[in-house]
Amino acid sequence: MGIATVKGIATQLSLMERTSNCPTIFSSLPSYYGSEDEGDRDEYMDDVFVQSMEMEMEMDPCISTNELRIFVGTWNVAGRSPVGSLAVDLDEWLNLRDAADVYVIGFQEIVPLKARTVLGTEDPTEATNWNQLIGKTLNDKDGCPALTPMLNPTVSDSYHYGGQPSVQHEEPNQCSRYKLMASKKMVGVFISVWMKRELLKRYRISRVKVCSVACGIMGYLGNKGSVSVSISIEGTNFCFIAAHLASGEKRGDEGRRNHQVSEIFRRTIFPRLPQDGGSPHPLTILGHDKIFWFGDLNYRLYLEDNLARQLIKKQDWRALQEFDQLQRELEDGGVFEGWKEGNIEFAPTYKYSSSNCNRYSGGLPGRAGEKQRTPAWCDRILWYGKGVKQHSYFRGESKFSDHRPVSALFSTHVEVVKSAKARVAPLPPIIPTAVSSDFTVKSSLMLLVFYSFKQGHDKANEDATLISLISEDIEASPRYMQNFGSNR
Repeated sequence: MGIATVKGIATQLSLMERTSNCPTIFSSLPSYYGSEDEGDRDEYMDDVFVQSMEMEMEMDPCISTNELRIFVGTWNVAGRSPVGSLAVDLDEWLNLRDAADVYVIGFQEIVPLKARTVLGTEDPTEATNWNQLIGKTLNDKDGCPALTPMLNPTVSDSYHYGGQPSVQHEEPNQCSRYKLMASKKMVGVFISVWMKRELLKRYRISRVKVCSVACGIMGYLGNKGSVSVSISIEGTNFCFIAAHLASGEKRGDEGRRNHQVSEIFRRTIFPRLPQDGGSPHPLTILGHDKIFWFGDLNYRLYLEDNLARQLIKKQDWRALQEFDQLQRELEDGGVFEGWKEGNIEFAPTYKYSSSNCNRYSGGLPGRAGEKQRTPAWCDRILWYGKGVKQHSYFRGESKFSDHRPVSALFSTHVEVVKSAKARVAPLPPIIPTAVSSDFTVKSSLMLLVFYSFKQGHDKANEDATLISLISEDIEASPRYMQNFGSNR
């Protein structure tokens, strides 16, 4: 989409503002026309999207939006079983002083990645132990034991929670603050999703589904891959993906990681079931409204070991990020095109020498039997979707593993349907089928500019043609001609 087209649409919006005596949220758009900072444009357009959605909600008496705080955490625990002394570390990592509404926690290597665990049948023991520790940490603050109906993780991908209580979902202790909504294990990759019990009374929580994708050895073994949870909260669909990607710091290893990401996108399916009823539910990852991808993604640094350690010593995180493989993927529009990550203002999380040690493995002088690894931000949290705001992004300091845990706190909004009959409220279409009000014309143009900005400048000619056709449709509508035809 060309700048001239943007200016033309903004001019129409300005004209509409003057003729209707109603200010538009694009009043300040001209200052961004020539901006070369894509980050500024993306942040601005995200704000525009949220504001336009809120304005749409105000126009629809059947829909309101409520804020939801989501904690996302990831930790590679190096094949170690949880112990009681971890409770203090877990309390610090989960940051319960600033409690979230939803806790989504992903682990990698909850079992040693040996032939027996990779090729053998799934053993839920370690996942159950982690669930017990998480539940105890979340609920003991209220003096409640952490008894939950699903301490044992689901073994099959056919798990379905429809939002209606049943005998098997009843908990013997109803005083616990957080309820375990879903739990899925695949070899060493594990995800655990907890939600405040009060939300189950306030919102309709439905269609909780899980999926696992094994893409490790030979492309199909579970030493590497992902476990995902899909969940609908009222009219908003969420997807959480905990992943463990290919290791290796040789040049070219990032290609294997990229391939695994593509495979996870391709093979993650949440099938529609009879229990879903008539409401549509996303089948794939990108079909969801809000998506969070986290885990030991294993992306390394394009930098020699000694230079990386020098920058770490200086705590020059910005300079170090210039060599980060995942950052390059995000900037160059690779497998994570359009995804976002918060500013990294903490030291690399991998690889520490051993448990109970604050020293990175390797370096000079080398130590006998110690692996030489260039420190890197292997453990990451990304998100995709509009209306998501990150409030914090930090690492924990537990020395339990050779990785440090990482977490992020987000806020977003869920669409709450006020009518008795629940429905999934779709995002407003770019091309309106009918123009019924001045606001519909304006919001359509706003979203038009938004999506065009997100397409970038590579498709300028195609965008110009598309915008021209859509503008003609809008301007030809009776409502538009009635209000604005005389000013053309």
